[in-house]
Amino acid sequence: MNPSLTASARHQSAAAAANWEATYRQMVLYDLAADIELGFFLAYYRNFAVPTIAATLHHNGEIIERPMKRSYDTAIVTYELVTCGSNSDRGRHMIRLLNHAHRHVPGSQDDFLYVLLTLLVVPIRWARTHAWQAPTPAEETAATRFCQELGIRMNIAGIPATFPDAEKFFDSYERNNIAYSPAGAQLMASTLQVLKSRLPTAARPLTRPMLSAMFDDDRLTDALGLPRATQLSKALLNPALRTRNAIHRRRPLSTMPHFVPGQAGSSLHPNGYRLDDIGPEYIMTPASQPGGEPS
Repeated sequence: MNPSLTASARHQSAAAAANWEATYRQMVLYDLAADIELGFFLAYYRNFAVPTIAATLHHNGEIIERPMKRSYDTAIVTYELVTCGSNSDRGRHMIRLLNHAHRHVPGSQDDFLYVLLTLLVVPIRWARTHAWQAPTPAEETAATRFCQELGIRMNIAGIPATFPDAEKFFDSYERNNIAYSPAGAQLMASTLQVLKSRLPTAARPLTRPMLSAMFDDDRLTDALGLPRATQLSKALLNPALRTRNAIHRRRPLSTMPHFVPGQAGSSLHPNGYRLDDIGPEYIMTPASQPGGEPS
């Protein structure tokens, strides 16, 4: 392993709980950056597998009409909070945006808690299984604290105190709520275009089976209207990830963060973005909830 990776891994393992922001930032922006980003994407898709959540997202229309903007804006909000912190000026702007956008969104407290915990459980589980190195206990604790702080600022009740507790809630919620819905399948189909745009042209026909192999969960892929993962697709994915990890372990840790606030990073914002560029065009109001028209 490259000495810079070893040194960072040792530092992350010994990180104090009080330094959770720095620990989480180091994991997300440097040490496990590629895998945590992929985990965030998988977490985003997972919401479509819950019919009540899918119905609300479908009714709002943002994902169907502007799938790329909604996907990238969601990622930018998350990375702004990780990079700058919830108490920074940029972080407070993002918290205000989240609370404004969700103020009149229907759903139970468990629905909102589940959406929050996808940002915690899905990336950590993906990294445990597929990253060049599994997250350290200190990193898992830091990730949990990040979601706790975000949930508190969004007035979400019942946030688990530990990562194992978060996993228990997450798994129980999915057992009781994941199911196929036409709305969820349509949201998934619209959002797949964003993933395809990030792939080489030759790989784009493989987007659906590749995503199914990443989920590796028949119940989930059925709910999303995706083909079930095959032994072939998994046989292609897993060796590719192992090869990638073997190469990664021999390279030095990047000195450039995975995300820089305000800078370009996508075809949607080729010249960078201002904070006011981020956010949905339509915000749900009491009159625009299911049964009415979006406004």
